[in-house]
Parts: sequence; C-alpha cells; structure tokens
Amino acid sequence: MNILLSAAFVLCWSSGFVGAKLGTEHAGAVTLLMWRFLPLAAILVAVAIGRGWASWQGLTTRDIARQIAIGLLSQSGYLLTVYYAIQLGVSSGTTALIDGTQPLVAGALAGPLLRQYVSARQWLGLCLGLAGVAVVTTADASAAGAVAWWVYLVPFAGMLSLVAATFLEERSRTQVTPLVSMTVHCTTSALVFTVAAFAAGAAAPSSAPSFWLATVWLVTLSTFGGYGLYWLVLQRSGVTQVNTLMFLMAPVTAVWGAAMFGEPFTVQTAAGLAVALSAVAVVHGASPRAGHERVTTARRRPRPHPPRSPTPR
Repeated sequence: MNILLSAAFVLCWSSGFVGAKLGTEHAGAVTLLMWRFLPLAAILVAVAIGRGWASWQGLTTRDIARQIAIGLLSQSGYLLTVYYAIQLGVSSGTTALIDGTQPLVAGALAGPLLRQYVSARQWLGLCLGLAGVAVVTTADASAAGAVAWWVYLVPFAGMLSLVAATFLEERSRTQVTPLVSMTVHCTTSALVFTVAAFAAGAAAPSSAPSFWLATVWLVTLSTFGGYGLYWLVLQRSGVTQVNTLMFLMAPVTAVWGAAMFGEPFTVQTAAGLAVALSAVAVVHGASPRAGHERVTTARRRPRPHPPRSPTPR
C-alpha cells in the first residue's frame, strides 16, 4: 500500500509543474491560482457544512491558526513562487530540480528540530537522489540563458516555504484530519490569491480552453491528489522518506513534458531517472534500527484526537 501511495503521490505532485506550464501560457500566476482555489474552497466548505462540522470538534483556535500558517507556507507561498518562476521563463524541469533540493534541507534540519536523525545510508540516498535530479535538468538549465540569475531564487524560496510548513506540521501535537487541513489551507489560499488578483487587476480569467483545462487539472490531480497525498504519506512514512520521493519529481516531469509538450527526452534524462529511482530504493530500504530509533521515539508521542461525534441516525 505504501508503494502505491508513494507512486500516486509522485505522479500527482509532478502534474502540478505540467499544469502550471499549461495554465501560465494564457494567464498570470496569480490569476491561475485564484481560479484554482476559489472552486476548491467552495467545495470543501460545502462538504464541511454538509457533515455538520463534525471533524472540527475538539480543535482550538490555536489549532486552526496553525493550519492557516501551514496553508500560507505550503500552498500560498510555495505555489506562487513555482508558478511565478515558470511564468518568468524557468522551465518546469528546472523548477522541479530546485524543488528537489528540499530533501537535503529537510534532512539536515530534521535532527535539531524534530530529533529525527538521518542515518548514513539515508544520507547516501539523499545525495544520490540529488545527483540524479541534476543529471536530468542540467542541460535544460544551461540552455535557459535568457533567464536572469535571480529568477532561480524564486522557486528556491518556495522550496524553503514548503520545508517550513512540513516542520510546522510535524511539531504539532494535535492530529487534524485531512479534510479539515485541506479546507483551511484551500480557503486561506483562495482568500490570498483573490485579494492579490484583484489588487493587481488580474482577476478576469482567460477564455482559452487550455486555461480551464489547466484549472481542472490542477484542482483534481495537483490539489486533491498531490497535496492531499503529501500529508498522508508524511504521516505514514516521516519527513526523510516522504521528501526523498521529491527526487523523482524532476525526472517524472521531464517524461511528462516530453509526452505532452514535445520536450526532448534524451539518454541523459533516462540516466537521471534511473539514478533517482535507485536513490528512493536506498532510503526506503534503510534499516529503522540504525538511524530511526530516535525518530520512532519522537513520533510515538501521543497526540490528542478530537472526540468523535455521535453517529447520525
């Protein structure tokens, strides 16, 4: 089951880079993000109302505030930088490469912040994964000579934003259901991007069919699929293993781009994909006794669950 969840997460998360490229061809990043999150927020709030807010019982104002902060970091901040970078000319593969450095940053910080120490074998897998991602996207990055150097700092800032959200979630002692977190995160992002779009005079959507295709694509595959599975896999596997899957994003994005946009898929791309796959196998095959005894101890700390509501008759 974990393998299937991991594979689905990689495919759905990679779809976000492809959908961003498809949507920003006809509209700005803020416009696309506004129309991505407005219907999402409406659907999720309607579901919450229909369920009688049962999943929200037991949550404090502090819990909701933490989820708002996580949403601002993991959705608003992260996605805006990714979309804006692609809009400025950074290719989807290079954006995925910069996003793929997240495991090294998260792995380095997991020990001092979460007491989840990374074993030597895991560090080997992390470095191997970074090498595989670099092999795939080096040629693409060198070919994009017309893009200013500072533009590459935009997706890097987004990567740091997602890392911060991950650690903020991991330090929480209250277990929040995926439905509640998704509702808070998407509603927060809808408000942020709607205000930003109207302030920039860019709220009107594009009439191009590809814009609406990208919107549906991003709502279904990227948000419900990729974003939802990110937190699910994080809960089941921990910071290091879930972030190692990020190494697969650049190779998979390269394959997807070749199939959908006619981007070249070379021997170098295939080699990088093979290296990234081996990196994931190394990390996921690491012995839990070597470097994860402290992780297990830290994660076994009980989190209070919100009380269940009476079963409706």
